[in-house]
Amino acid sequence: MFEAVLLTVITAATPLLIAAIGELVVERSGVLNLGVEGMMIMGAVIGFAVANQTGSGTVGVVAAIVAGMAMSALFGFLVIVLVANQVATGLALTILGLGLSGMIGEAYIGVPGIRIPEFHSEILAEVPIFGALFFQDGALIDLSFIKGLSDIPFIGPVFFQQDAIVYLGFALVIGVAYTLFRTRVGLILRAVGDNHGSAHALGYSVLKIRFLAVLFGGGCAGLAGAYMSLAYTPQWVENMTAGRGWIALALVVFASWLPYRVVIGAYLFGAVSVLNLHAQAIGLGIPSQFLSSLPYIATIAVLVLISANRRLTLVNTPACLGKPFVPDR
Repeated sequence: MFEAVLLTVITAATPLLIAAIGELVVERSGVLNLGVEGMMIMGAVIGFAVANQTGSGTVGVVAAIVAGMAMSALFGFLVIVLVANQVATGLALTILGLGLSGMIGEAYIGVPGIRIPEFHSEILAEVPIFGALFFQDGALIDLSFIKGLSDIPFIGPVFFQQDAIVYLGFALVIGVAYTLFRTRVGLILRAVGDNHGSAHALGYSVLKIRFLAVLFGGGCAGLAGAYMSLAYTPQWVENMTAGRGWIALALVVFASWLPYRVVIGAYLFGAVSVLNLHAQAIGLGIPSQFLSSLPYIATIAVLVLISANRRLTLVNTPACLGKPFVPDR
């Protein structure tokens, strides 16, 4: 029973983790993008549509990432180049994504989905040596050749039989954490978010750095959306992200803009979100409507608690978050 619960928590937390880590990079550069929900839903519908049209999970996932980046590029052009209001533009991006996804996805309602395992086998299984070691008959990553680790009760299914995007989520967290705090690129990015005037005076292109950060965040949001429609629930349902983009935004604040805390927050919120299913399965007499609202209640409660602690709020908050930058000509 516990194994089944943990597996569902992992799948529920993965899209939150990927979307939140992308938004963390965006906010570290000093840009506030409230359009994560819109980018996620566009990634979900485009990934699903392209996967079904081409029969390729690989192409679907790549298309979802491109869709998220295209949406973020529109946002970046408006707020970075044209210096539009970041809050209003982010909200407009979410509304645009929800409406556009509904129109595109109308033809795919009820259509069987293509699961992400095809995404693994099509590309990685063909790589010499790597494919022979890690793949068998186009299945998910198989580590059974290492002393049968994937066959160990509980440990095997939880740690060694997840799809590639779950592992990619953790790789993104490690990569972002290392880049932000151990590399010159990360130092520059944080400098732009903390004091864009000084970064510009030192010769760094604030607009370019912020635009690239926004594109990265959009790609992550698109990938998170693809995971929703190709792995979490392999089908298209209108508004299937169900506010997860907003939860991802709250996770960044919850994590105090630190990558490793995003993992903790994502799994906590993932556990809350699957509580509804398991509470109904064991017959608890709690209204399903209340359980369905728990992730959003938890989001509000966390934000209130964090806001009450002013010191915690200011420790890692990028000083220029949400502030436009117009370089001197």
